[in-house]
Amino acid sequence: MAAEIVNPLSETEDTDIIDPVFALHRGGKMEISATVPVRDREDLSLAYTPGVAQVCTAIAEQPELVNDYTWKSQLVAVVTDGTAVLGLGNIGPEASLPVMEGKAILFKQFGGVNAVPIALATTDVDEIVETVVRLAPSFGGVNLEDISAPRCFEIERKLQEHLDIPIFHDDQHGTAIVTLAALRNACRLTGRSLGDLRAVISGAGAAGIAIAKILVGTGIGDVAVSDRKGVVHADREDLTAVKRELASFTNKAGLTGSLEEALEGADVFIGVSGGTVPETAVSKMADRAFIFAMANPTPEIHPDIAHKYAAVVATGRSDYPNQINNVLAFPGIFAGALQVRATTITEGMKIAAAEALAAVVDGELSADKVIPSPFDDRVAPAVTQAVAAAARAEGVARR
Repeated sequence: MAAEIVNPLSETEDTDIIDPVFALHRGGKMEISATVPVRDREDLSLAYTPGVAQVCTAIAEQPELVNDYTWKSQLVAVVTDGTAVLGLGNIGPEASLPVMEGKAILFKQFGGVNAVPIALATTDVDEIVETVVRLAPSFGGVNLEDISAPRCFEIERKLQEHLDIPIFHDDQHGTAIVTLAALRNACRLTGRSLGDLRAVISGAGAAGIAIAKILVGTGIGDVAVSDRKGVVHADREDLTAVKRELASFTNKAGLTGSLEEALEGADVFIGVSGGTVPETAVSKMADRAFIFAMANPTPEIHPDIAHKYAAVVATGRSDYPNQINNVLAFPGIFAGALQVRATTITEGMKIAAAEALAAVVDGELSADKVIPSPFDDRVAPAVTQAVAAAARAEGVARR
């Protein structure tokens, strides 16, 4: 029987006294603050009318000046429809706002990037795309957040086709970038390369597919992806269009059957699905395996079990070493892309971000440190610089 969800507001009017989480969230977690003074008539005439008319006229004559004389080039829209929020699922746009506010303050805290939460009251792909396109003149980039698969793939693709600003679905690409960085360092630590590895991914949703793509693109030996019905392979007749594409570039070994069967002899387990993997299956993995069990709050393989068999263990939790946390990626990625006014975020920029992230702890590697802490102040500058350089090298930078 499911646990009853108790509304704390029904028990007491002063919830803040009994629950510090509610106390922290009261009134929201962010505000807009001015960067210029408005102390007197002269300040007012410069910041607003009549002075602002000069700037508006200049932008009307030279539209690219909007990036110099407004905050557009430093502003990201954090867009959701509330259909895949954290581990909560489809809870709707209003209930998603605490997460979107949290995302926005992480942009500012870790990357110096301004961000505005936008929760949309529609789940229709074309309506979401149309809405974001209409809002786009106000923003330098769009971070798609907590939108369920497979719609998230189509929304991202269509927005990239319509807009010439960075579009980034963090649930996909942020997770993939941080996973790649940790995996590269796990290889360095154990004297292997990506090409030596056979990986199994549990979860064929947004994160699992993005991880598979970036691993194949960077030369992993082989990777198989498993969904609720077992390993994704080309002969399965129940595949969606997205999973048919996935089958076309993964699973070179032609594995069929269950996740547990695929794990036999595998070098890497990557979990982005939830559920539980039995210890008997874990015990059959290759020697010196890597286990990245990233479901929150309960990893697919508990770290105590994983450490019995693996050389490197990572989770999505902050109370264990090697946390695979998207905050290591998205602030620096957008900071770098906005810095050079990139028109898009390319695969090369994502790989550059992963390599820069891995390099932060290159001289400090240990089994408990294949990825930096989110609070390592070297992370965002390293990622920002690498992404900006990659954008220029790939010809998508405008400055």
